[in-house]
Amino acid sequence: MPPADVPEEVLTTPFTDYLRRNAAHDRPAFTCRTFPGPADHTLSWPEVLDRVRGVARELRRRTRPGDRVAIVARQDLGYVVAFLGTLYAGRVAVPLSVPTGRTGRARIESAFADATPAACLTSKDLLDKIPPVFALAVEDIAPDAAEPPAEVAMTDPAYLQYTSGSTRRPAGAVISHRALVAACWQTTECYHADASTHLAGWVPFFHDMGLVLLIGTPVFLGAHSVFFTPMEFVRDPLRWIRLLAEHPGAITAAPNFAFDLAAEAAGELEDVDLSHVNSVLNGSEPVRAASVEAFDRAFTPFGLPRAAHKPCYGLAEATVFVTSAGDEGPTVTAFGRGELVSVGRPYGQRIRIVDKEIWVSGPNVADGYWGDPDRGDTFTADGWLRTGDLGFLHDGLLYVTGRLKDLIIVDGRNHHPQDIEATVEAAHPRVRAGRVAAFAVRDGHGEGVAVVAGCAAPDADVETAVRRAVSAGHDLPLRALWLVPPGAVPRTSSGKVSRAAARDRWWGENGPHD
Repeated sequence: MPPADVPEEVLTTPFTDYLRRNAAHDRPAFTCRTFPGPADHTLSWPEVLDRVRGVARELRRRTRPGDRVAIVARQDLGYVVAFLGTLYAGRVAVPLSVPTGRTGRARIESAFADATPAACLTSKDLLDKIPPVFALAVEDIAPDAAEPPAEVAMTDPAYLQYTSGSTRRPAGAVISHRALVAACWQTTECYHADASTHLAGWVPFFHDMGLVLLIGTPVFLGAHSVFFTPMEFVRDPLRWIRLLAEHPGAITAAPNFAFDLAAEAAGELEDVDLSHVNSVLNGSEPVRAASVEAFDRAFTPFGLPRAAHKPCYGLAEATVFVTSAGDEGPTVTAFGRGELVSVGRPYGQRIRIVDKEIWVSGPNVADGYWGDPDRGDTFTADGWLRTGDLGFLHDGLLYVTGRLKDLIIVDGRNHHPQDIEATVEAAHPRVRAGRVAAFAVRDGHGEGVAVVAGCAAPDADVETAVRRAVSAGHDLPLRALWLVPPGAVPRTSSGKVSRAAARDRWWGENGPHD
């Protein structure tokens, strides 16, 4: 059965029209939960619109239509207002993370160099950490009750979504106003969401999953968004679970590693009722069958329906949404090389497999990369997005098997790095799940495989177990193996292990080094 098309009414209604519609109802719009406490800080829809208008007023005084506006702010109500205010002003938003650590600063500097923003909206305590550009603290902007929205074409850029950089330098996917509303519609269609739905979670706003689910979709529906920061999730993964229990009918999303962390902590959970959770989306990184089963075992005793767990697949260039499990929940299927978790069916777009690569077409697809008018080799002239992901269709469901650029070819045989990583994780209990990077290397002996593995208390026994497991399971000797502290394994901004960064750090251009 072909996927339903996005209604024309949706594709012709500006995103800011939903903001003005919502302001007619004095009900909660966005709630930021802070810790310790917890304490909830809420804006109603009329308050959101007034604050958005204030941001738009200030941006119009200092920028021109089409200018890019970077958003480098903490994950709080100010970030929400900054993003929506930029769109309301008819400027192009560039949602970014807080500049913490060398990697975070380098990512922001790269995005600034690429997008050349005319201004930056930020948090007051970050003003001195912003690259040289005119900066405004969102807290200092007064609300406005009258500022009108900009007139924009649905094909105009709404924002630049910078990719996570797992296989290439981060690039800004150009997301139009049309693509944004299409992605919001796809989310609501798949999960039967409406204005009574709570969108809840902690995934960062600078990431496509957090931006569309926790900011875009609430505006589209007039629904309530409740969120806290990723760091507060890491400090206590059960905060996520408690949030879902407090808000019946909640839809949430997280990468696969979050499901593992929550399941590991479940023994400390007090008596909560999860029977009314709508959907828990599992995406952004490979979905593991073991994670699905562990999460199910951990939270079924609290009433969580197995069908609420929705493995899904998306990417920045598709405004996040491509496919998802539906009402049936997760489908785990045994194939020749083990069990794979289906990432479901498309909703409002089309997919096809070309030489094992997943291609996507639909109104949610980005209009190329910023500064690349030729659209590169990722976007075809006839409207298809080449995802760079490998996969196949089985019984109408999509299965993702790996990244095209990550494929390891040794002696003419293809090896998927995630298969080798799974073998390494299972080789010894001290190897940490989700903290392993396998990648192709070349030395005087030709093509081979190297591994960086996060390990607690590494020693010769762990190294021997890993090497034997990879040799037995894949008929591959490891050219190099580094056992490192789990936190040392590099990750992208979306939480995925970055094989490219691991290769650069531990192998380098001229072979292995310490």
